[in-house]
Amino acid sequence: MTPELLRLQGILCRGYGVAGGASQDYPYGSLERQIPIFKSRGLDLEPLYRGTLNIDIRPFVFEMRNPQFTFRAVAWSDLHPPEDFSFAGCRVAFAGVDYAGWIYYPHPETKRRNFQDSSLLEVIAPRIPNLVVGCALEVFVDPARVSIARREAGE
Repeated sequence: MTPELLRLQGILCRGYGVAGGASQDYPYGSLERQIPIFKSRGLDLEPLYRGTLNIDIRPFVFEMRNPQFTFRAVAWSDLHPPEDFSFAGCRVAFAGVDYAGWIYYPHPETKRRNFQDSSLLEVIAPRIPNLVVGCALEVFVDPARVSIARREAGE
C-alpha cells in the first residue's frame, strides 16, 4: 500500500555549490565522494544527478521524523570530522513530469559549515530538463517520514 503523500509548492533556489562541484569550501563535489559511501551502506544514489535541488517551501518548515536511511559518522572529507546523514524518499514534479528522489539531510549538529534554513529541502533526483533557479515545482513527501509545519511568525 502506497502512503498518502503531502504535496508542497516550492521554488528552486541557488545552493552553496558544495554538493555538485567545487566551491569556496571544498575543491571537489561532496556528493561525488559521499555517494560511494552511501551505496556501501545500502542506499544507491548512483543513477541520480550529483548535485542537490535546493527547494524553498516557505511558509513551511520541515523536520526529518522517520527517515528510511540514517548513516552515522560518514568520513567523506579530510577537511573536517565525519558527519551524519539521513534520507527520505520523495517525488519532485516539474513541467508535468514526476521524478523519484531523496531528501538529503546532513545533520546540522555534525556539520561545520553551509547550514540550511529549515524551509529549504535539499533533494537528490535525476537531472530535470529546463529546471533553473527561480522555477516553481512541487515536492511530494511522506508525512510519516518528514514532518511539515507552518513557520511561526518571527522565525
